[in-house]
Amino acid sequence: MKSGSEQLPKSNNSRDKYMKKILLVAAISLSILAVAGYFLFLKKTPPTYKTAKAGRGSVVATVSATGTLNAVTTVQVGTQVSGTIQKLFVDYNSLVKKGQVIAQIDPAIFNSQVQQSQGNYQSALANLAKLKSVALDAARTLKRNRQLLVEGIVSQGDFDTAETNYQQSVAAIRAAEGNVLQTRGASRQAQTNLHYATIRSPVDGVVVSRNVDVGQTVAASFQTPTLFTIAQDLTKMQINTSVDEADIGKVKVGQPAVFNVDAYPESQFKGVVSQVRIAPIITQNVVTYDVVIIVENRDLKLKPGMTANVNIEVLRRENILSIPSAALRFKPADTGEETKQRSSAGKSRSGDSLPQRVFILQDGKPLRVSVQSGITDDSHVEIVAGELRSGQEVIIEQVLPKKQESSAGRAMGPRF
Repeated sequence: MKSGSEQLPKSNNSRDKYMKKILLVAAISLSILAVAGYFLFLKKTPPTYKTAKAGRGSVVATVSATGTLNAVTTVQVGTQVSGTIQKLFVDYNSLVKKGQVIAQIDPAIFNSQVQQSQGNYQSALANLAKLKSVALDAARTLKRNRQLLVEGIVSQGDFDTAETNYQQSVAAIRAAEGNVLQTRGASRQAQTNLHYATIRSPVDGVVVSRNVDVGQTVAASFQTPTLFTIAQDLTKMQINTSVDEADIGKVKVGQPAVFNVDAYPESQFKGVVSQVRIAPIITQNVVTYDVVIIVENRDLKLKPGMTANVNIEVLRRENILSIPSAALRFKPADTGEETKQRSSAGKSRSGDSLPQRVFILQDGKPLRVSVQSGITDDSHVEIVAGELRSGQEVIIEQVLPKKQESSAGRAMGPRF
């Protein structure tokens, strides 16, 4: 039986094929509509931008470097004599005064040397006195024989013998005087060695390191062994930083610096550049220079050997127009005819050929403005020329709308 419309298939197989055909046509239609809607949405959805205001403030240019904290004056205390450590009177972190006894080398052998040298000295003095008396007797004999020779009582030979004896006694006195000087020097050296057996602190300070123990033998031969290292004053420290050769020309004595250390990551410390050393340090063909920074350490939080991350302030600009550095790097993703027209408009407004540009929002669209930048820090840059004004919104980032992102995931339609 037929009606005005198409007659439905009678068999089940024909009916199934008919339904599948309808579903396939519907799916293709939906996919086409989804794709068309996606591109229509993209065309009609305007881009959004993240902006920041251009404002007046300060910009500080810095040179970054790393270095190591050290005491301003560090003294290595050694020994000039060899021997066995008998006593230690200080340890790590001990506060010491200048002249304070900090260690004792066994003095037994030095006491013996002192006594022996003093004995030799006394013997040399006695021998000198004896020879002087002999010389005095020889001088009297010579004088008497000279008178007797004139009177003809003694012979010339006796006179010559007396004169020779006198000359020999004078020479013996000179030799004895030399021996006295030698033994006196040996005695003083023995006393000095005994004095050196007692190790004293040469400065006021803090013991940073101790390199010996009781019973250890130290040998003072060609190189004096280091027993202690004493930091003279830890309330004032210095940082020895390595500054790259590209930045060293900006660093000057007296410039302020700030730094932090790993031990106190939330604290910032201050210092002042005290010395820019001209001796180059070459490591694997990289040239750096040592810059010394003086640091106050009244609370003794900073310790020798800590690694410091330093920023040296080389230039500061106050009350100047500045923008985020990201604004100079921004470039709109739109490159169509509309953007070119806006760029042309921006160029005609600037009326110059400044080397850089930023984009500001005008009627919701980016407008290019030519500018010239000055100094920069980690986040902001100085604007020294151009038509950018304080309070204008500069674009730093183009933001993709969330609806646009979600539509991109649905553009392909359902899967079969």
